[in-house]
Amino acid sequence: MAIIVTGAAGFIGFHVSQALLARGEQVIGIDCVNDYYDPSLKEARLAQLMANPSFAFHRIDISDKDRMFALAEGLGDVSGIVHLAAQAGVRYSLENPYTYITSNVMGHVVVLEMARLLRDKGLKHVVYASSSSVYGGNTKLPFSVEDAVETPVSLYAATKRTDELISHTYAHLYGLPQTGLRFFTVYGPWGRPDMAAYLFANAIVSGRKLPVFNNGNMKRDFTYVDDIVAGILLALDKPSEEKVPHRVFNLGQGNPVDLMGYISAIEKALGRKAELEMKPMQPGDVPATYADIEFSRAVLGYEPKVPVSDGIPRFIEWYKDYYKVS
Repeated sequence: MAIIVTGAAGFIGFHVSQALLARGEQVIGIDCVNDYYDPSLKEARLAQLMANPSFAFHRIDISDKDRMFALAEGLGDVSGIVHLAAQAGVRYSLENPYTYITSNVMGHVVVLEMARLLRDKGLKHVVYASSSSVYGGNTKLPFSVEDAVETPVSLYAATKRTDELISHTYAHLYGLPQTGLRFFTVYGPWGRPDMAAYLFANAIVSGRKLPVFNNGNMKRDFTYVDDIVAGILLALDKPSEEKVPHRVFNLGQGNPVDLMGYISAIEKALGRKAELEMKPMQPGDVPATYADIEFSRAVLGYEPKVPVSDGIPRFIEWYKDYYKVS
C-alpha cells in the first residue's frame, strides 16, 4: 500500500517523504511546485526523492479537482494521506489573499473528497497540517488544544482554522478519520527561505541589516524538522477511534526561545555578527508562541529531542554546504 504526501516538494513534505521511504513505504508525492519561493530549491528536494524507486511524483495543483480525482481513480491501494500542501506565510497573505482561499480551503476540500474516493482502496487516515497561527492573539501561555481559537489575526490563520472545521465536518458526516497537527515555527535543513532561520542567515552572510520586529521582544517555540516529522508519523499510525474520528494536536518543542537568543545561535554557528535593524510589530504577527504538548505526549508518544542549541548548527551546516558559504 502507498501513502500520498501532498506538498512533497515543500520543506516538511520532503522530510516526511524521506522518512516514509526510509521505513519502507511506497510514497506518492503531489506538488504544483509554484514560485512562492525559488522553485530550484523545490526541484533539488524532488531530485533527491525521485532517486528512490519507491517514490512517484505528480505535478498537480491540489485545488484542481478534475486532475486530483483522475489521479485517485488510477491509483492502486492507498493506506493514508499526509496533506501538507498549502499556501504558507502570514505576511504574504496580506498581499495575495486569493491564493490562500484557493490553496488552503478549496485545496483542503479537494483532498478530502479525494480521500473519500480512496476509501475503497484501503484509505484509513488523513493527517493534515494546521498551524500554531490558529491561536491568534491568545495571551494565555502555553497554547493548548483546549483553548478557544476563534479570533485569528491573519488570513493564513483563518484558512488553517477553516481546514480544522471542515475536517471535523467530514469526520462527522462520512466517518473519515483525520488528524490535524498545529506546527510551531519549524526550521532545519532544506527549510523555506521566507522563514526566520533562513532570512537571518541570508542577511548575516550578505552583510545586510537584519530586520528585528517588535524590537526583538518576541518568543517562538522553534521546532526542529526531525521532531515534526516524528510527530507526523506517530499521528499517521494512530487514527482516532472516536465516534467523530477527528483530533487536533500541537507539535512544538514546548520550550519557547527569545528571538534575540535565536539570532545569537545563528551568529555563533556562522561565526559572524549580525547588523540589527529594530522595527515595530508587523500586521498579523504575534509576540509569542508556546506549545502545550502534554496531549501529544500522552496520546501519540510525541517527545521532541532537538533543542535550538543543536538544531541551528545542523541547519547552518546544511545552509553553508548548499550555498557554498565558507
